[in-house]
Amino acid sequence: MLKFAKTSLVAIAITATSLAASDILVTVNGKNITKQDAEVFVSATAPNAHFSQLSKSQQDMIKERLIEKVLFMQLAQEEGIDKKPEFAMNMEKIKEELLVNMWMKAQMDNAVVSDSEAKEFYDKNTEKFIQEDSAHARHILLKTEKEAQDIINEIKNLKDDALKAKFIELAKTKSADPAGSNGGDLGTFTKEQMVPEFSKAVWELEAGKMTMKPVKTQFGYHIIYLEEKSDAKPMSYEEVKDKIIASLKQQQFNNKITEVVKELKGKAKIVDLSNESNTTK
Repeated sequence: MLKFAKTSLVAIAITATSLAASDILVTVNGKNITKQDAEVFVSATAPNAHFSQLSKSQQDMIKERLIEKVLFMQLAQEEGIDKKPEFAMNMEKIKEELLVNMWMKAQMDNAVVSDSEAKEFYDKNTEKFIQEDSAHARHILLKTEKEAQDIINEIKNLKDDALKAKFIELAKTKSADPAGSNGGDLGTFTKEQMVPEFSKAVWELEAGKMTMKPVKTQFGYHIIYLEEKSDAKPMSYEEVKDKIIASLKQQQFNNKITEVVKELKGKAKIVDLSNESNTTK
């Protein structure tokens, strides 16, 4: 279900780290492309995926995109793009953005929420912390309905552990989705987190069973195996503690930024040149 776009190359920042030889995937005219570079690329294009979990062909595609990025960068340097006035001007803009972002991060890092504050918020808002109906499932994604039905016919007479083991094996070797490398495991999800056709099929299954017909979605044809389903239930404080603290920190951060902005504007001389009267604030 992942799609990697060439256009994302311009958005990838390569981080500098001390490298072991095993971290280097390929070198291009002496420049290293590392596993960390690949992870950054994958994270930017598919946030829940990891380079190490991708198939060999997908990893090769990522390496090709990174090789192209280095070659384009080296060509741009050879043609003197970094010497142009526009480059220097844009670098200044990047510095300004980085400066503001780092200041913002420092303010967020300084936000402090105690356990007692978080627990008090939980106790006053227990009705907000309900775990929705959820399911844990695996799938095998195929390009055609025939491919999917052939696999279903191959394993439909298996039961229990034998069915699960064979399903995992086929997911690893046949699935077109990166989750195939992990036996097709999609983890736990709610109905709203999947496309309607997929969710409908999942919630009609019994635990330990698979779909007897391919399920068509925008991604292709799925064979789905249901691990388990859970009904909606209240969530304990420990389950939501981290989210509550993060939310209260965000609220504290937002309040501080609002106060700082108000204070800074009150002290600053701001001339609105877009206004015909050039009003000074």
